[in-house]
Amino acid sequence: MDKAPSGGTDDSHAVPDVYRGRPGPVLVTLNVDGERFAIRQDGEGGTTYDWLSGPNKGYGFATSETPNRSVEAHQESIREFLAMIDPTTGYIEDEASTANLRQPQWGGRQGEDMATFNRSDDLRGAEFVDADLRGARFFAADLSGVVMRGVQVKGAEIDAPWLFHGESFLRVNGVDVIPFVDAELNRRFPGRADRRAGDPDGLRAAWAALQRAWSSMFERVAAMPAGTADVSVGGEWSFAQTLRHLVLATDKWLGGAILERAQPFHPIGLTAGTEQDGFNVSALATATPSYSEVLQARAGRVAMVRDFLATVTSEGLAAPRKDPDDPEHQVTTRSCLHVILEEEWEHHRFAARDLDAIEARCSA
Repeated sequence: MDKAPSGGTDDSHAVPDVYRGRPGPVLVTLNVDGERFAIRQDGEGGTTYDWLSGPNKGYGFATSETPNRSVEAHQESIREFLAMIDPTTGYIEDEASTANLRQPQWGGRQGEDMATFNRSDDLRGAEFVDADLRGARFFAADLSGVVMRGVQVKGAEIDAPWLFHGESFLRVNGVDVIPFVDAELNRRFPGRADRRAGDPDGLRAAWAALQRAWSSMFERVAAMPAGTADVSVGGEWSFAQTLRHLVLATDKWLGGAILERAQPFHPIGLTAGTEQDGFNVSALATATPSYSEVLQARAGRVAMVRDFLATVTSEGLAAPRKDPDDPEHQVTTRSCLHVILEEEWEHHRFAARDLDAIEARCSA
C-alpha cells in the first residue's frame, strides 16, 4: 500500500457506512489494538473493514478511500471506528437498532456466505463431475489419493508442508513433481537442504545457515512501512504471529521433549489451534504482545537452540524422548531437532511469500 492515501483527502475520517456494492476478496488482515479486521475493496472502489474479532458477526464499517493506503492510515481508520463502539453492545453508540444496515448484504460465495464443509461432512470418495469449484479454498484438508482428470487448474495453488514426508508422489500429467519442488525450494532458500543433517556438526551448520536466512528477513521487515510485522495476508499469520509460533515450536520440541521441562512454554507462544490437545499451554498469554516483545522472546529461543547444539554429542542425538504429540510413542533427540528445523524453514517460506505480497501491494 502507498504511504499516502491515493483516494479521498488526507484528513478524511472513517465513518461507519452501509457496505457499498459487492466487496471483493480479502486483501489483507490487520491486528489493531488486539482487534482483527479484514480489508476489502468495495464495489465502488472504496474500502470495507470486516471486524473479524468483534462480538457481532458481519459487523464492520466502510470508507470512501481506496484500500491502496499505508498500514498506518488503515490503523488510524480502524482506531476511529473502535473509539465509537459501545462496549456493552459492540455497535456504534445509539445505533444498535440499525446495525443491520452495516451487515454485509452481498450474496454468493464471498466471506462468511461461502459454503463451508468441515470434519462432520464426509466427502470421502465423492465425485465432482462438471462441478464449478473456482475460487474454492481447502484448508487443513486431507486430499490424499484424490484423482483429477480433465480438470482446469489455471491459477491453482497448492501449499503442502508435508509434501516431502514419507514415501508418496504427486503426479501432474503423469510426472511426479515432488523431487522438482524440493530441488527448487533448496535453490531458493540456501541452507534448507541441510535441515535433516544427522550429526552434531551438520546440525550446528544447518542452524547457523537458517538464522542467516532469518536475519535477512528481519532486515527486510525493518525496511518496510511501520506496522508491516502485524499485517496478515489472506487470513494467514502475520510476521509477528509467525515468530510467536516458532517460539512455541522451540519450547515444545526442545524445552519440553528434549530437555523435559515440566512447563517449557514462554507466555508469548502462539498455537495453531490444533496443538492444545496433549500438552499444557496454560502458561500462554491471551493478550497480543508488541513486536519488540516478540523479537526479544524469539532471540531467546534462537540462543537456546544454539547453546544446546554447541554441546550435543552423537550419543545425545540418539537418546530416546517422548513424542509430545503422542507420549506413548518414542522419538529421538535428533528427530525432535529435525522437527524444529522443518518448522523454521516452512514458516520462513510462508513469511517470504506474504512479504512479497505486501511489497507488491505497496508498489501497485
